[in-house]
Amino acid sequence: MTTWLIGDVHGCWRTLTLLLERIAWDRERDELWLVGDLVNRGPSSLEVLRWAFANRERLTVVLGNHDLHLLGRAAGIATRKKEDTLDAVLAAPDRDDLVAWLRTRPFVHHFGPWLLVHAGLMPDWSIELTCRLANAASERLAGDGWVDFLARISANRRGSWHSGLEGDDLLASAAAVFTRMRMVGPDGSARLAYTGAPREAPAGWQPWFERSAVKRQGYALLFGHWAMLGLHRDHDLACIDSGCVYGGSLTALRLHDGTVVQQAMAEGPADGPQTPREGR
Repeated sequence: MTTWLIGDVHGCWRTLTLLLERIAWDRERDELWLVGDLVNRGPSSLEVLRWAFANRERLTVVLGNHDLHLLGRAAGIATRKKEDTLDAVLAAPDRDDLVAWLRTRPFVHHFGPWLLVHAGLMPDWSIELTCRLANAASERLAGDGWVDFLARISANRRGSWHSGLEGDDLLASAAAVFTRMRMVGPDGSARLAYTGAPREAPAGWQPWFERSAVKRQGYALLFGHWAMLGLHRDHDLACIDSGCVYGGSLTALRLHDGTVVQQAMAEGPADGPQTPREGR
């Protein structure tokens, strides 16, 4: 069995299918881990979701901020954004099944020496605290009160995490970190609105992973969400958001030996946005 990690798809169905051919993915034998943001910005979110749902027994998918935005649109608590490409999903006859499956995806996936998350973690979170927060947030999103909880996540999408929060506010703030984190300030606080490259950040700011307690515990961090960082690898981390929907490529990383395979965007310039921007 082979396990491949795949970056932010963003509705780039043609690119995804070409990448799967290049890595010779066998659904009967291999597993795929996806870093989230399956949907939005690209032209074929419905096709990507239907493929993921059909292959759900062989896929591990963590939630990204664009996946949460789709859930918010479906629940009627998020407004349509200029660059949204979600109308086909929202109008689909199997929409309810797809939405129900998506909202039961986890915020993090911990397996062996790896921790998979869409965006990032607070630097002082241990592996134990990370998993405890993620599991509790996932249970709330999968439960009957998911719409109210999703509204709390949206309200916290650019807020600052602090341990003094309680209840759903604590879990919603953690979910915002899992799906939006890129940088921390000099005091260690989250800078969830930052979208640029690390070298362009204000003095004293650092990428979240440079100070991660989880990494110090010996775990490898796997994430996406940061097109301006791009493919970035070290012995104990990998960011594989190589900006496919912005005209870059879609990246696959074979976990056990570090092999990288990339597929250039196949949708064409007219099919997706061409510059990375922050989205809901």
